[in-house]
Amino acid sequence: RIVYISNDSVVSGGLYLKGIERNYLQPRSPEFQLILNDEKISGYTGWKIVSCYPESDEHNGNGAVLKLTGKGLAEGIELSISYLTYPGLPLIRKWITFKNNSSSDMKLEAVDIESLSLNIDYVSTWVYHNYARMKNLGTYVGNWDDPVVVIHNTTLRSGIALGNETPGVLKRTAFHTADRNADIGLTHPRQDFPFRKWLKPGESWESPKTFIALYSNTDDGYHVVNTTVNDFVRKHLGSRISSIKDKPLFVYNTWNPFRTFINDSLIHEVAKAASECGIQEFIIDDGWEYNYEIKSSQKGWGANFGDWLVDMSKFPGGLSKTFDYIRSLGMKPGLWISIGSSTADSRVFKTHPEWFVINQNGKTGNLHSHSESNDFYTSCFGTEWYSYIKSVILGLVKEHGLAYAKLDLSIVTSAYINDPSISGCYALDHPYHRDHEESFIAIYQNVLKLFDELHAEAPALFIDCSFETEGKLQLQDYAFAKHAEGNWLSNIEEPFPTGALRMRQLAWWRSPSVPAGSLVIGNLPFDSKDFEFDLKSLIGTLPIVLGDPRKLSPEKKADIKKWADWMVKMQEKYDYMSFRQDLPGFGEPAEGSWDGWSRINTDKKNGGIIGVFKHGAKESSRQIFIQNLNPVKTYLILKAPHGETVETLTGNQLATRGFTVRFDKMYEGEVFEIMQRE
Repeated sequence: RIVYISNDSVVSGGLYLKGIERNYLQPRSPEFQLILNDEKISGYTGWKIVSCYPESDEHNGNGAVLKLTGKGLAEGIELSISYLTYPGLPLIRKWITFKNNSSSDMKLEAVDIESLSLNIDYVSTWVYHNYARMKNLGTYVGNWDDPVVVIHNTTLRSGIALGNETPGVLKRTAFHTADRNADIGLTHPRQDFPFRKWLKPGESWESPKTFIALYSNTDDGYHVVNTTVNDFVRKHLGSRISSIKDKPLFVYNTWNPFRTFINDSLIHEVAKAASECGIQEFIIDDGWEYNYEIKSSQKGWGANFGDWLVDMSKFPGGLSKTFDYIRSLGMKPGLWISIGSSTADSRVFKTHPEWFVINQNGKTGNLHSHSESNDFYTSCFGTEWYSYIKSVILGLVKEHGLAYAKLDLSIVTSAYINDPSISGCYALDHPYHRDHEESFIAIYQNVLKLFDELHAEAPALFIDCSFETEGKLQLQDYAFAKHAEGNWLSNIEEPFPTGALRMRQLAWWRSPSVPAGSLVIGNLPFDSKDFEFDLKSLIGTLPIVLGDPRKLSPEKKADIKKWADWMVKMQEKYDYMSFRQDLPGFGEPAEGSWDGWSRINTDKKNGGIIGVFKHGAKESSRQIFIQNLNPVKTYLILKAPHGETVETLTGNQLATRGFTVRFDKMYEGEVFEIMQRE
């Protein structure tokens, strides 16, 4: 990347892929743009260079910072533009730190951290969007479902991936809204959830990060996601699931079928049965809690939020006794908590009504279901609720040994409401935001900061942040992946074969652009008569199961335990939870088709696991090809979980010739270990 500083302008003049002479940019690409105090500024506006100095991060990134001061319309603003590259990757990461050096408040809006003029003909260009799984022709303005967008030119057989690390509904990635422009940053005014940040004199603000990745010589615009983007996300993004050594492999949650009707004796029975199936984490969902003035949580879902006291009528020995029993069975204990909700009868709501969002009508609001619902109310992370809920969660960790926190329900906007006015906080007197527009970034940044502080004080705590908390249906993105290990992505309760298909569709759609190991996709039940098919599907992400394991026969429990032991063994050998790639020749899982996934260790190339599924297809066999192995090494294909040898092939043979999988049933699946032979 070549950045020119001349005639008071800062522009990108060159963007090249090593070994290819063609410039990906038009001359004088504007570099960045934003609205400052209602005036549009960009790299053209007028800037003076202050300094340029080295930059690095803890994930092997190295580069430089370009510090600038503004002139004219940009007078009084200082920008520090950071650029990083990473070993062996044709990728540049970028972010901007803004500082107000003036004597007056400054208003930042429509921040495009990257603003590039591409040297790509838009007529022959596909935009791969929605986790890079869907295609668009012509102008495109993306949304929250665009952690990465690929601009692929079919004539040039090359393109550029645009990564956006902005949290939730504030993401905006656009192509050809002007002349072949590519912009990555935050939402603009008049969008549903507009970004705004106020800076006081002397105050600084660091933008979210972005990245761009170049590729060439392919007709597959998704290839860059399976390779460069996937490698960057795993090795250098800083995702929590990639950084922890002990990754969950098999999780149980009580929500289905028990809902809120749980107690200590029930948990003992279910936990005992779950442990016999090899479960590693046992999560007690809603129903364990009550408020100070309500002496029982029997009222059901949505009626006991805010104070987060343990219901002693259900757990007479307290949670510590229950958790001790769960740990004695070899499992880690977890709880469901609504991270930002309280009912009107809670002490925290009565004592601190100023900690809750104000809706567009000036009343206390509920962002989850309706702004004036009296079921419960939504707290505002632009207040000291932040410190309160942190103390609640840390108290559960320190007092009871909480190891897994499932944090749920809306805090910014709802996954279920189409009205964008029911979002954020309209209060004008909350300490961390000045107005409704600024509330979005304040809420997101504080909840992500909360996760970091919880990890600092409770390093072993696994945070599972639901899509509802992120803000939209089945949403997962880079911002939350960097601060929370998991994401409860969906509640699936359809019976075989629909549930497993939907589960594999969600997993395929969001991976490998986001870490597959962070995708917690429920609610396929233990006690389904076709559970083994469901489990094989679940192994493609982070397997979480529900249902009533007490209904299982000893033989069935033993069969599931063999799978659990197999997963532990595979994780020890291949760290497969850190990897997921598309299986060559297969697309989106669909009725009447075959589909599959691959979790090969592309760093060591010593093998991994794959899953292959026939879902109502007419053909009874398919040829399976596996990439990313050492071409000269020999590999055994072993059928899970017992390890029967299917075939022995070299890495080159697996990539070019493959092996045959045959299924006689209309709905069938198998998982295989791919093991390098010594």
